[in-house]
Amino acid sequence: MAHSIDSPATYADIEALPTNVVGEILYGALVTHPRPTPRHGGASSTLGMITGNPYQLGQGGPGGWIFIDEPELHLGPHIAVPDIAGWRRETMSGPPENAYIETPPDWICEVLSPATEKYDKGDKRKIYALFGVKHLWFVDPRNKLLEVFSLQDKDWLLTDTFQDNDDVSAPPFDELTFKLGLLWPFDTPPAKNDAPAEPAS
Repeated sequence: MAHSIDSPATYADIEALPTNVVGEILYGALVTHPRPTPRHGGASSTLGMITGNPYQLGQGGPGGWIFIDEPELHLGPHIAVPDIAGWRRETMSGPPENAYIETPPDWICEVLSPATEKYDKGDKRKIYALFGVKHLWFVDPRNKLLEVFSLQDKDWLLTDTFQDNDDVSAPPFDELTFKLGLLWPFDTPPAKNDAPAEPAS
């Protein structure tokens, strides 16, 4: 969908924002939202722990990934700040020299909230597809839902939907199985047997 505004936002508009406000530029428009709520942040942090040990640190898993929370992505004219982004090590060959990253991630997770859902499911999803992000997850703490998308011919294909405390095994982390309920720490404290299973060797 074409977007047209008379005066496109600039990086100076983002720099002028208060520190408690996240700013993005999507199709020339400045989009702002407050810092995440505890429910939102809890889901994001937990998912980062679940994927980080096996896929970044190689503890009980294959390694080979780099994860960053809330990176500032510069994708062409767009500036997006996803909740979590992951790069295969061969994708990001070296550390970025700037505070922002221009290499599109291999995987992005957006944690949906009333302030961000419109943009996460709208402009940002289109931008991620345009720049070749292969995998996109939507985590919805309010409805205890996970939607998994894979990029197919420049369009997103919904490949899996999980809810409540389902067992999750989904690309690009197929080797890992974990209880979705772990992402809702304020609602249901996990039982000991809810810990993520070790990926297959």
